[in-house]
Amino acid sequence: MLKVMLVDDEPYTLQGLQVLIDWESAGFEIAAVCSNGKEALNFLSGNQVDLIISDIRMPVMNGLELLEAVKKEKISEAKFVFLTGYDDFSYTQRAIRSGCLDYILKPVIEEELVAVLRKVSNLNRESVILRKNREKMEDAYLLRVLRHLIRGKYNDEDIEYANKHLMLSGDLRFIEIDFVNREMEEDSGESDDMSVMQRQLFNTCRDVLKEYANHFAIDFSYDEDNYSIGFIYCDSMASISDMSDAEFLNALIRKIEVLIIKPIRMLCGQIVSDISSLSKSFDSCRGLRSIAGFHNTKKLYFYEETEDNHGSIVLFKKSIDEIIIAIEKNDPALIEKNIEKLYEEIKGKEGTGRAFDLNINYFLFQLIHLASELDDTVNQEEIIQYISEQTSGKAFARGSHQHMTKFATEFAVYLSELRKNISRGILADVEADIKKNYADNISLKDLGDRYHINSSYLGQVFKKNYGMSFKNYLTNYRIKEAARQIINTDKKINRIAEDVGYKDSDYFIRKFIEIMGCTPSKYRKNNQGA
Repeated sequence: MLKVMLVDDEPYTLQGLQVLIDWESAGFEIAAVCSNGKEALNFLSGNQVDLIISDIRMPVMNGLELLEAVKKEKISEAKFVFLTGYDDFSYTQRAIRSGCLDYILKPVIEEELVAVLRKVSNLNRESVILRKNREKMEDAYLLRVLRHLIRGKYNDEDIEYANKHLMLSGDLRFIEIDFVNREMEEDSGESDDMSVMQRQLFNTCRDVLKEYANHFAIDFSYDEDNYSIGFIYCDSMASISDMSDAEFLNALIRKIEVLIIKPIRMLCGQIVSDISSLSKSFDSCRGLRSIAGFHNTKKLYFYEETEDNHGSIVLFKKSIDEIIIAIEKNDPALIEKNIEKLYEEIKGKEGTGRAFDLNINYFLFQLIHLASELDDTVNQEEIIQYISEQTSGKAFARGSHQHMTKFATEFAVYLSELRKNISRGILADVEADIKKNYADNISLKDLGDRYHINSSYLGQVFKKNYGMSFKNYLTNYRIKEAARQIINTDKKINRIAEDVGYKDSDYFIRKFIEIMGCTPSKYRKNNQGA
């Protein structure tokens, strides 16, 4: 319901306007009636209205002076409509030049008033649409800036924009918010809904922390199948509530879980002092993600809990090196034998949990080093991605040597494939598959299974050949196809979104803005007849 204020020094005119039409049916409610411009200006200083219908001639402060005062002091964006007589033409000209929307001749006729109200309603509807589109564009741009900062590929403009749009105070850290045992849900047949669940988690996080809604990011990860949410956390958030970091974050977890009805966890990267160092916190969070996969599932992990405070804990370097050699040879039996040996050695030591952390960390970094030595074209970031994917789920939730053996054996096969080249023919088949089935919920895992190729390695080769990740390639293809349909068909935008694989039209619009630089509606308008 739009709010209107009536201003006139004649009481009978004010009374007549209030009963002349059914204001509620027209979509308006009368917020105030005033007898002169000064009285109206006082009301506007503490209240907002959408429309001001004012007599142009009044004592104390006339309607024209009211309009000019409102514009000068910027206290309201309300539309102005003046009530005027035939002899007020010079006033009316000046009012229109000052920004008056329209005028109505006295005595006021019902049809003319209704026509003006309809005009105001249409303008307001257009303003709402423009504002929402502007907000979506600003939201998409901020998310892009956050991705630059998270990945450490930012410029001075990104830093300035982040400082302007984020509530940064005190030390900060990157936090990854993810579903607990997500891989189990995927295996149970729910993988088709993971992108929907991700957006639900993203929107829920923003709703729960409304004042810090801009601090959440989506689609920031290097991982193809990572459906987590990024959170730029400042320690002032907890201190304002007189809570510790752990108390604040645990409370946040409980609030989110109540709304999404699924368990989540938070991985908290190392503390940094400035937004320009956010990528360091993100990198530590990625390492923490791998390590967390080896423990019993917890709700909250802190980077500080994994720092190298070894004391008298023993590193079984020789046994781990033997496992690495077995992996390099791709010898499953030897891998299993050496892993069993390592577990037996760790069991006999004090502080078994901490000993396990230390030795597993050494093992993971040795794997990264091994892969880099085998092929100097391999990107260590991509190897970290593979390890993070494989060690974050149910395979390591219980931390048994069988799970570690399974991972190590699969990693040996992965390294074996790194030594080979995938033929252009397979990549051509994959590309054709995407063009045929882009609207379906296809993933690298699906393609890997179909063409009998390790999905993580396929992702690396795909990125080297096309200059972007599979996920980004698929998104770009979908949006370009949507753009083609927008120009060449008269289908509604939400129908086009569904046709190219997006059930969530808001998410589609945000992705369209990121890639095409404007909303779908504006793109259609700009390219009509092109």
